[in-house]
Amino acid sequence: MGDDNEWMKLPIDQKCEHKLWKARLNGYEEALKLFQKIDDEKSPEWSKYLGLIKKFVTDSNAVAQLKGLEAALAYVENAHVAGKTTGEVASGVVNKVFNQPKARAKELGLDICLMYIEIEKGEAVQEELLKGLDNKNPKIIVACIETLRKALSEFGSKIISLKPIIKVLPKLFESREKAVRDEAKLLAVEIYRWIRDALRPPLQNINSVQLKELEEEWVKVSSAPPKQTRFLRSQQELKAKFEQQAVEGDGDGGGDDEEEAVPQVDAYELLEAVEILSKLPKDFYEKIEAKKWQERKEALEAVELLVKNPKLESGDYADLVKALKKVVGKDTNVMLVALAAKCLAGLATGLRKKFGQYAGHVVPTILEKFKEKKPQVVQALQEAIDAIFLTTTLQNVSEDVLAVMDNKNPTIKQQTSLFIARSFRHCTPSTLPKSLLKPFCAALLKHINDSAPEVRDAGFEALGTALKVAGEKAVNPFLADVDKLKLDRIKECAEKVELVYGKKTGGAAEKKEGKPLTGKTSALSGTGGDKETKDAAIKPGPLKKAPVVKSGGLPKKGKPAAAAGTGGAGAKGKKGPETKEIFESELSVEICEEKAAAVLPASCIQQLDSGNWKERLACMEEFQKAVELMERSEMPCQALVRMLAKKPGWKETNFQVMQMKLHIVALIAQKGNFSKTSAQVVLDGLVDKVGDVKCGSNAKEAMTAIAEACQLPWTAEQVVAMAFSQKNPKNQSETLNWLSNAIKEFGFSGLNVKAFISNVKTALAATNPAVRTSAITLLGVMYLYVGPPLRMFFEDEKPALLSQIDAEFEKMQGQMAPAPTRGISVHSGGGGDDGEEEEQEEIGKDVVDLLPRTDIGDKITADLVSKIGDKNWKIRKEGLDEVTSIINDAKFIEPNIGELPAALKSRLNDSNKILVQQTLSILQQLATAMGPNIKQHVKRLGMPVITVLGDSKNNVRAAALATVNSWAEQTGMKEWLEGEDLSEELKKENPFLRQELLGWLAEKLPTLRSVPSDLLLCVPHLYSCLEDRNGDVRKKAQDALPFFMMHLGFEKMAKATSKLKPTSKDQVLAMLEKAKVNMPAKPAPPAKASSRVAGGAALAKFQPASALAENSGSNTMESKPDPKKAKTGGAASKAKGVQGKKVLSKPHLKEDDDKSGPIFIIIPNGKEQRMKDEKGLKVLKWNFATPRDEYTEQLKTQMSSCVAKWLQDEMFHADFQHHNKALAVMIEHLESEKDGVINCLDLILKWLTLRFFDTNTSVLMKTLEYLKLLFSLLSQEEYHLTENEASSFIPYLILKVGEPKDVIRKDVRAILNRMCLIYPASKMFTFIMEGTKSKNSKQRAECLEELGCLVESYGMNVCQPTPGKALKEMATHIGDRDNTVRNAALNTIVTVYNVHGDQVFKLIGNLSEKDMSMLEERIKRSAKRPSAAPVRQAEEKPQRTQNISTTTSMLRKGPAEDMSSKLNQNRNMGSHSETTHTVPREFQLDLDEIENDNGTVRCEMPALVQHKLDDIFEPVLIPEPKIRAVSPHFDDMRSNTASTINFVISQVASGDINTSIQALAQIDEVLRQEDKAEAMSGHIDQFLIATFMQLRLIYNTHMADEKLDKDEIVKLYSCIIGSMISLFQIESLAQEASTGVLKDLMHGLITLMLDSRVEDLEEGEQVIRSVNLLVVKVLEKSDQTNILSALLVLLQDSLLATASQSPKFSELVMKCLWRMVRLLPETINSINLDRILLDIHIFMKVFPKEKLKQSKSELPIRTLKTLLHTLCRLKGPKILDHLTMIDNKNESELEAHLCRVMKHSMDQTGSKADKDTEKGASRIEEKAAKAKVNDILAEIFKKIGSKENTKEGLAELYEYKKKYSDADIEPFLKNSSQFFQSYVERGLRLIETEREGKGRITASTGISPPMEGTCVPASTYTVSSSIGNTNGEEVGPSVYLERLKILRQRCGLDNAKQEDRPPLTSLLSKPALPTVASSTDMLHSKLSQLRESREQYQHLDLDSNQTHSSGIGTSLASHSSAAANIDDLKKRLERIKSSRK
Repeated sequence: MGDDNEWMKLPIDQKCEHKLWKARLNGYEEALKLFQKIDDEKSPEWSKYLGLIKKFVTDSNAVAQLKGLEAALAYVENAHVAGKTTGEVASGVVNKVFNQPKARAKELGLDICLMYIEIEKGEAVQEELLKGLDNKNPKIIVACIETLRKALSEFGSKIISLKPIIKVLPKLFESREKAVRDEAKLLAVEIYRWIRDALRPPLQNINSVQLKELEEEWVKVSSAPPKQTRFLRSQQELKAKFEQQAVEGDGDGGGDDEEEAVPQVDAYELLEAVEILSKLPKDFYEKIEAKKWQERKEALEAVELLVKNPKLESGDYADLVKALKKVVGKDTNVMLVALAAKCLAGLATGLRKKFGQYAGHVVPTILEKFKEKKPQVVQALQEAIDAIFLTTTLQNVSEDVLAVMDNKNPTIKQQTSLFIARSFRHCTPSTLPKSLLKPFCAALLKHINDSAPEVRDAGFEALGTALKVAGEKAVNPFLADVDKLKLDRIKECAEKVELVYGKKTGGAAEKKEGKPLTGKTSALSGTGGDKETKDAAIKPGPLKKAPVVKSGGLPKKGKPAAAAGTGGAGAKGKKGPETKEIFESELSVEICEEKAAAVLPASCIQQLDSGNWKERLACMEEFQKAVELMERSEMPCQALVRMLAKKPGWKETNFQVMQMKLHIVALIAQKGNFSKTSAQVVLDGLVDKVGDVKCGSNAKEAMTAIAEACQLPWTAEQVVAMAFSQKNPKNQSETLNWLSNAIKEFGFSGLNVKAFISNVKTALAATNPAVRTSAITLLGVMYLYVGPPLRMFFEDEKPALLSQIDAEFEKMQGQMAPAPTRGISVHSGGGGDDGEEEEQEEIGKDVVDLLPRTDIGDKITADLVSKIGDKNWKIRKEGLDEVTSIINDAKFIEPNIGELPAALKSRLNDSNKILVQQTLSILQQLATAMGPNIKQHVKRLGMPVITVLGDSKNNVRAAALATVNSWAEQTGMKEWLEGEDLSEELKKENPFLRQELLGWLAEKLPTLRSVPSDLLLCVPHLYSCLEDRNGDVRKKAQDALPFFMMHLGFEKMAKATSKLKPTSKDQVLAMLEKAKVNMPAKPAPPAKASSRVAGGAALAKFQPASALAENSGSNTMESKPDPKKAKTGGAASKAKGVQGKKVLSKPHLKEDDDKSGPIFIIIPNGKEQRMKDEKGLKVLKWNFATPRDEYTEQLKTQMSSCVAKWLQDEMFHADFQHHNKALAVMIEHLESEKDGVINCLDLILKWLTLRFFDTNTSVLMKTLEYLKLLFSLLSQEEYHLTENEASSFIPYLILKVGEPKDVIRKDVRAILNRMCLIYPASKMFTFIMEGTKSKNSKQRAECLEELGCLVESYGMNVCQPTPGKALKEMATHIGDRDNTVRNAALNTIVTVYNVHGDQVFKLIGNLSEKDMSMLEERIKRSAKRPSAAPVRQAEEKPQRTQNISTTTSMLRKGPAEDMSSKLNQNRNMGSHSETTHTVPREFQLDLDEIENDNGTVRCEMPALVQHKLDDIFEPVLIPEPKIRAVSPHFDDMRSNTASTINFVISQVASGDINTSIQALAQIDEVLRQEDKAEAMSGHIDQFLIATFMQLRLIYNTHMADEKLDKDEIVKLYSCIIGSMISLFQIESLAQEASTGVLKDLMHGLITLMLDSRVEDLEEGEQVIRSVNLLVVKVLEKSDQTNILSALLVLLQDSLLATASQSPKFSELVMKCLWRMVRLLPETINSINLDRILLDIHIFMKVFPKEKLKQSKSELPIRTLKTLLHTLCRLKGPKILDHLTMIDNKNESELEAHLCRVMKHSMDQTGSKADKDTEKGASRIEEKAAKAKVNDILAEIFKKIGSKENTKEGLAELYEYKKKYSDADIEPFLKNSSQFFQSYVERGLRLIETEREGKGRITASTGISPPMEGTCVPASTYTVSSSIGNTNGEEVGPSVYLERLKILRQRCGLDNAKQEDRPPLTSLLSKPALPTVASSTDMLHSKLSQLRESREQYQHLDLDSNQTHSSGIGTSLASHSSAAANIDDLKKRLERIKSSRK
């Protein structure tokens, strides 16, 4: 039992997983308690259970499961992290809980689902429940339906998405299970509660019985709107609000928030769209034109059937609509008219907003057709036009409707009015602004006065509806002239409409329009109406008692005081009659006198016409007093002014009286209710006096007062007309001056521009200059308000006058229109915001409306339209040209342009971009010419222009944007934003389209005060733009976000994120939060004249804020105000700029503070971890065609830990300039943060690959610049790219090699070359090979060239996977369709042929005959004239003008040069040549900076003695003049050293022997001059590659060429070796050679030594000796790590390739290694042991001990052991710390071996020299024990073996042998190598000859050479000994010079020249050099003469008598003993030759 209860002790979470159900049960119980206890929803405790919750609900034990469910419910309710478990838990509930028999389990499952919905996981739950409906188990289905129903009833249709549920409902009704059907019915009833009739269409096809049952249930459903009863966590505020309302018992409840849910689901939305265009009968278009009406009927019936589908797929219905329109308009059979109308109605209903673009064409036709009397036709037409109206807006059809209103046919008038009435019902105050009401009311007023009663009735109904919808305040101003009866009738109609408005519209209008009711009617339907009425009542109302408003005198008849209602704004009418509100009836003189007498003193009235001016003056004074004291209501204004006008009236001669009189008029106008009737009495007189010097100012004052009372527009019109009806110029000019001021004081609204303009024109033509000046001033003032359109009216004036006008306009530019100071009291009376704003907007438009317009409809002929659509682009162009000229001629046109829109639309996607641009410019013209009327073409023509914004060509996009802007200027933005068109455009995944469109919206939205609700449709696409893969799109989307939010509000936008993926959702919400902070306020409703200022200010306020939002705070947001934005003028813009700057400067400061630290943060093992993650697929593998957002995000995340935050912001900014900034910073920090860069290299390279996908060239150039520097740095640091770094970078770099721009290609090639220094060429080969498969021909060609270079530089070994496969692949490109690719392929294969010979043909395999012949031809040409190949190429590629053979890859080394190759390269990464074959001049371009770069890596050169190499070449008979001849040529070119060197080096590898010799001579010359030698720095690898290329060429080609004179070859050899020796004398330069290059060089030299053909040459031996010497130099002077590494690799390769190479080859390599081993004690500190050990490790991996032991020779294993022992001896135990570069130490025995050696050496007590192999050590010990003699000998041999005491040792041995002639030294020698033995023998012989006085040379020189040159094999004795400079004495150059003189004499050469050049051998006089190589020099300079000189031979004797090592090579540098004689040598050579044969 005890065991059973073990689980009691377990922690809760483990109990929950226990296998015993009791344990689990107990666990669940405890978990439940725990969950209820934890207060903190974010407690870490929750996370423990994340993985377990699913098991809670799916427990197999029913009892435990119940408890588990309870615990799970508690978890979901309380845990912060519960959301993560939604999917699995909901799925578990559906599949494992809903099928349980226990009701409690189901109940809990249901609660859990609802709880998930409450924590915002509704979508996931709903998805699982819908999946559950497909389950086979009916129990589960029933439970799922029930859960859905419950969720819907509690959370409402806002949270539970109904569309997917309604989709599956019909299927549920078909279920065989009754339970399922019943549950489905309940669900259907619940859905009906929420969406009412929208549910009917989707269910219309279910079983009729079921439908009937449903109908019965639906009837019972309460009509009250349902309410949400349970709330999401985020809706808690809403919940509180609801509860509060419930408490207050507020019946209205919930208002806005709640009721939005009701119209949310629209039946239409729930339907599937049907595609009908393809289903039209094939012959439809023929039939519809048929003569027989029956056929036409058939066609229409087919359409009618199709359009019955309630929702249609969008498509191009233009043709169909056109055909139907034709039937409606032209068909004589009325039955067909009705049928076609039905079809149109069906189309409109099915397409909804998508039909909007066709509405404009159809509406006029239908309205015209209302002339039909037949009721069925009329009804069909009514239905059609109503359906069509819902697809568009009143604004869009207003033009067409108004045009028909004046029709003579009463039926048309009646039906149009009725249509207007019906349309108004669908409007809201916001969609029915004053700008629309005005023309409609004007037209309807005519209708209510019509003679036909039905027209009048319809007019009343329409006006009543308008009154109801827009409110009296808006409509009354337009009804001012209507008499009482008619007004009452209108009101009566309005009251009737109310019902309709309530019932029909309310929600319905909103449903159809999809627009929330804005403005005052925020609540729905009825409430809106009531409120409106209340408003109206409060404000102007039909007032019986005139309110006391300062301005308007209200006549007694009690008409509505419109002035009060609208203020100046309302009276916007163009002509007097429309604004007669302030008129009163004229009174007769008698009545006037009566009224005046009642208020004025009698004396006053009597004296009015007195003859005495004094009496008149007194009378006026009394008059004035009386007026001042009168009450407004009592003042009979008309009577008083008539009194004043009584004779003498305005002809008063006394100025004082006149002044008083005028003053009184002003008083009356100010104080009384002054009507226009009164004004007319006085105005004439005032105008007459306005020019009077004394009374003018009083007259103006009076006029102003009247203007204030009767409104300026009317007064001004009267005044100006009067002024110009008289002749007095003074009056005219003063009137205009008064008007200028008045406009400034009153503002411009409502002024009749047209009337002024005609008067102004008259004034401008006046002869009096004052009048002209005043007119121009007035124009200036008008310009402030009207803007540029004003100028259009005066374009035909004389130039002189026009220039004056322009000057005036210029003055006004940038000024603000002053705020109105007068007339304000009036406005404040009725502040109709919208109206005022629109008026402000419209002044400009009004002006444009006045322009005379031409109808060009008749010029747009069918012929022209067909021209525009012609197949031939030239004819299309002609058509467009014609259109341009038609529009130009007409200047301003009517909106009727016939079939032009369709024709132009098709040109917008013309394949010829020039025509697209031309079309765009026509559309721009069209907008200007048509003005605001262009509105009706927005959907048809405007939207296609937006599509053009997605064009790939920049200039086309710019033109399209300009066009859209010019259209929007005319139409306003509403037209563009309405309907789905804009959102459809934004949906297209075209980055250009998206960024342009978003940019445009971001510019336009902030200027709008309201937008159509359709803007919401754009939001999902805006969100997808925020995550677009294109940076610019993301940037633009972020910029536009605040403006969308400003109109739609944060809530709506946040709600729209619900459909996004969770990851996206979080990101978008974060951006929304950010945008919320930056959200600008909506532009304030502008006060009249200051509207623009206000707008500007609003913008200014916002601008900087948004600029701050951009993380970097840089001034990317333009703070240049757009003149269109809210029409801001200069002042605002200034303010804005300043403000912008101030705000912006702050973040800058802050940012600079942050920038101090390192930019790359080093994270230990960060890179390794990232690679593991990628291997383990934890993150995405960096592999894509174009980078998707997830890659960018992933990289951003990875970088966040290792890159400075500010830099990362720059790197991932949407704007390319920030990327440039980031790159600049990275370049700056490259040197200083090497480690950081290497640590983050993988991320940096990945980021750079993203930059390759940017379209911006400047970023690309900067990226490449950075890469060049980066790879140079990496190669200096000897960094080796990892596979991961390479594979995620190289393929993308290779993509760029196909760039169209040369500069970029060049850079990329340079970078590829540098890559080879840090990544194996063979691996690069694979990547580049992949690049040849690209579709881009440039890329294929470049990749092929690059492959050629690789093969050329690195031999066939680079070809991967095998040379055969690689070549076959390359050869396929010979047949490429692109010429450059073909050439590149041919050249590459020719290159391979040059390296590899005829074997190429075998490798290539079968080629087509044509390809093969091309190839053979090419090879022939390249072989025939080595220098001709490039000439041929020059024809193909102009830039290759150099005359060098194809083998000269060195030429290409161009831009790669600044990679000062002073790098210790990782092995086999030889330097690589650049592939752009270019002229030297072109090299210069790239190389300037590179040369400067070299400055930084120059080495200090040792002081060299000057010398010339001329002597060297003389014996080889190189004619001096030739060399000289070349030099001047190079001097010309020496404008740039680097490029010259490049050129010369390139010639070294030339196929032409002479070219090569000359080049070598020049290089040698440079190398021998101390001051010039350093110019070669950075070119060493390049030079060496060229050299071994040449060696290879000689070996493969020249030696085999029978025709060639062999002396030429010897010459070339001696030049090559000579210049190489010169090079390797200079240590600093020698050190620059990299591993790969040294490997190839050694390979070449050893191959040469083993070349039997060379021996056969006359001078062969000397060549081989000098090579011997050269090898020694190379071994000593090169960078020790590089050469050691190179030798190890070479040994490995040679052992692997023994089949193809002679065994001698590897033997020689080992000898070189021994030589290196002997040098180790001195060089050990300069060696990079880690790398050497890595090489040894790789060697041992390839050749384990076992494998080596099996080989024939034991040399390799001995060599390796010797090397390792020496290293161990020198470094001790520390050697084990140097295994860092080895990834897996177990792959080879290296570590074990080192440990063994270390152990052994620790145990060892013997002397240093004995620590080699254990055998050797023990042997010595035995011998020491045997005899003392042996001790002495051992001592001696030890000395010989040590470097320092060799000479002494040999001397002692000589003495010892002399002394004990019988002493046996054999045992000592026999253990050593043949080499050592002969060395000792030779040494002894040398001493002998010396002692006996035979030698001619001093001892010091005699003995040293052999020491220097010998390569003593590592034997037991010589392990640690390195034979080096023996005696340390120095030999000056003079000695050698003497020797040379003797030699010269012997050979019969003249010594005279000797004086004038420094000693040849001075090269060697550096103390650092061993004092040896005298002989070398001689060799080097004059191989041929040396034969006779025996003494020299003593130094040079190749130790070739050993049988086991072949003659030439054997001793790389072992010099012979002095005793050897020539005969001996000859014999030996003969022997060797015979043995080789």
